[in-house]
This record gives sequence, structure tokens and C-alpha cells, in this order.
Amino acid sequence: MAMKTSSAKFKDRVDEGIHNDFMRLAVSSAQERLHGRRLTAVDELGSWEDWRSLGEEIRQHVLSNLDFYLHQLAENVSKRGGHVFFAETAEEASGYIKDVIVKKKAKKVVKSKSMVTEEINLNATLEAVGLDVVETDLGEYILQVDDHDPPSHIVAPALHKNKEQIRDVFKEKLAYTKTENPEELTAHVRGILRKDFLSADVGITGCNFAIAETGSIGLVTNEGNADLVTALPKTQITVMGMERLVPTFDEFEVLVSLLTRSAVGQRLTSYITALTGPRDEGDVDGPEEFHLVIVDNGRSSILGTEFQSVLQCIRCAACINVCPVYRQVGGHSYGSIYPGPIGAVLSPLLGGYDDFKELPYASTLCAACTDACPVKIPLHDLLRKHREVIVEKEKMAPFSEKMAMKAFGIGAASPMLYKFGSKMAPSAMSPFKTGDIISKGPGPLKTWTESREFPAPSKESFRDWFKNRETGGKPS
Repeated sequence: MAMKTSSAKFKDRVDEGIHNDFMRLAVSSAQERLHGRRLTAVDELGSWEDWRSLGEEIRQHVLSNLDFYLHQLAENVSKRGGHVFFAETAEEASGYIKDVIVKKKAKKVVKSKSMVTEEINLNATLEAVGLDVVETDLGEYILQVDDHDPPSHIVAPALHKNKEQIRDVFKEKLAYTKTENPEELTAHVRGILRKDFLSADVGITGCNFAIAETGSIGLVTNEGNADLVTALPKTQITVMGMERLVPTFDEFEVLVSLLTRSAVGQRLTSYITALTGPRDEGDVDGPEEFHLVIVDNGRSSILGTEFQSVLQCIRCAACINVCPVYRQVGGHSYGSIYPGPIGAVLSPLLGGYDDFKELPYASTLCAACTDACPVKIPLHDLLRKHREVIVEKEKMAPFSEKMAMKAFGIGAASPMLYKFGSKMAPSAMSPFKTGDIISKGPGPLKTWTESREFPAPSKESFRDWFKNRETGGKPS
């Protein structure tokens, strides 16, 4: 799966999401549940804003000294017998991983949940050379079995599916015979995956945070599958975005506390794992060979720009869980593996405006995402900056919008034309009215009026209303 998850037009994706009643109910319920848990978890700390400031400081410090910490990390991984590969592009990253696995003559690969491996289209690359690639996170496994359905949420990728849909998929694909009871569904998958864990030649994980001081890889999970992925196969490969590291375990502790509370409302998740290179002599488990693939894929181009703060992201999805737009349209509407406010900022930077120019407009700029972010990324400001770039630098605004803004500029600059337009607006819009609402707007107004109450212009302009109010006259 590549970063772009759909070839459908943005408006078509949004329309499909808006009319998917189950998805909207599921998203709304999940948002309320996860956000509620988050509020309870952060209140326990008693000084959440201080924690956010500390998290922001750590992330900004790392980004300002990224070259130093990447060098330190690579040196320490190598000292422990690991192999480090810096990949400038997605193709270089997936190509290196493929070559490592092919040289091992491996047949089966087990993976734990990783957004960056989806970003670099790793599964498709490995499957193209005949490898059996198995996702072991339950949500990701469900999507993989269901014909590689894209994720709709960073933390809960199968959020858009209910237990009845999952039961039907399992019956069709996995010879499942029991009910939609979640415990029974999970037990069935556990029985299948246990065999995969034991027979896999290579394990692949993402990386929540790498610790530069020790060359360790930090993983934050709730299912324990990542521990099996790293402990049982003889070869382990970790794939990390180049910005996902911390100086020491002290900073790791702070960011994990922010991550777990913001993502799922827990003090800590079930498993906080730190792995340091291949197994040492006398170790009872762990890989014989370890590879760390550090992925750039456009991140270095963001450094030093007005968008640099987006690289502070710790992938907690707190912004997604409070976003009113995401609530209405769901994750698939974004057409990217990174949905919600963070996706609307990050996707155009990594994937380009040609594919993702609509996403910065999929926002009310209400700033709820900024308030929720545990590392204080100013997401609503970055969305506004994207809009400026799209219009002023990239010149990608639709022709109709350019003409409308040009006409408005001419009219608003002339008091006579503005007054004339105000007088004519009620008559001009009357064919499109139903009562006091424009129900079938012309041109660009069509999509607005199909899903919103768009008030028709009043016969009395504001100027007339104000003048009559001051003089005590009657409305014209």
C-alpha cells in the first residue's frame, strides 16, 4: 500500500464518506470514547500543559540537532552488531529490505503495525517477489485479509468496520464458523498467527522512538505481537522515519507518557519494549541479524521550512480524535494513509500537492487539533500556510475560484459596485431559493447547498438596516 490510497476524486471520496451512516456513527463513537479517556488520563498528571511544553521542547531539540543524533544512533547500532541503511526515497528503503530478505532466501515475513512501511509501499514490493507477508496487528490483519483495505485511522486502522462485517470477511477468507463475538474472532486470528510467528524467517517492525544514546529501538504496543515479531524470526528489520528518535531514555519516558495518554487514554500501554541490536551470546531469544532502515522520503526537505514543526508528530492521533471534519467524512476521504489534521498537513509535504492539494481545505481551522496535540504542533496554522502556498506560490486554485475572487475584489473595491451588488443579490438568487434557504445553488455553490443550510441574502442590506436603526425609519 502506497501513501496514496485512492484514485477517486476528493469530492467523490467525501461524498461516499458523508453517506456512510455506519462509518460516521463508528467514528463519532470512537472519537468520544478515545477523547474522553484521554481527558481522564491527562488530568491525572495535574500539569498537562507543562508536559506538552516539555514534549515540544524535546521534539524541537531533536529536529534542530537531527544530524548529530542520527549519527550517534547509527554508530551505536553498528557497535552492537546491527546494520544501518539510510534511504533517501521510498523506493530505496523498500528495495534494500527486499534485497536483504531475498538474500536470506526467506519465504515468510511477519510484520507489526507500521505507518512508515505503508508509506514506502513495502508489502507490495515484497509480495511482488513471491514473499508471504503477514500483518500481525489485529486491525491491520483484518484489513489485509479484506483485500488490502486501506486504514482509516492511525491508531485504530479498522475503525470503519463493525464486528458483523469482520465476521463475514473471516467466514469468506479464513473458514471461520463462529459468531461475531469479538473474543471468538480474536481467538481465531490468534490461532492462525501463532503458526505464522513460529514459521516466519524475517520480522519487520516500525519504530515509535529510537534512543540515540544506546542504539535501542522503542516500540509501544497493546497486543504483544511486536515482541513476537522481534523475538522469534532469525532476522529483524526495523523501519523508522528519520525524525523518530530521542537523545536518551529520559526523553523516551516523557514522550511515551504523552503518546499513550493521547492515543488511547492509558497511563501506559500493555507493552513498552526497547530492543538493542541482535541477540548476545547467552540470550534465549532475539534475532541473529538486525537491520535498521532510516527513511527520509521527503522529510529532509521539510527541515528548515515553515512546516518543520509537523515533524514533531509522535503519531498519537489525538488531533484526529477531536476533528469535526474527520467525524463527518472518515479516514478514507483523505485518500492518504495519514488521515485527519496531521494527514492534511503531512500528506502534501511527503506526497506532493498534485495528489493532496484538497486536504488543507478539509478543515474548519477551529484549532481543536492544535489544542489536543501533545507536542504542540500548530496544525491549524500549518493548514492555513498550505492554503497560502497552494494559491500564491503553486497557483493551483481552481479557475472558477480565481474568477470569483477577482470579481469580488473588483466589486468590494468600489462602493458603488458593492452597493449595486448588494441590491441585486436577493433577486439574482431567488430562482435558487426554498423559503429563506438556497437549496440548489449554482456553480460552485452546488456542493455547499446540498449538504448545508445556506441562507439566502436578505432584501435589506446591512447598510440599510444600520441606517434605519439609527434614524428610527422602517425597513425598505
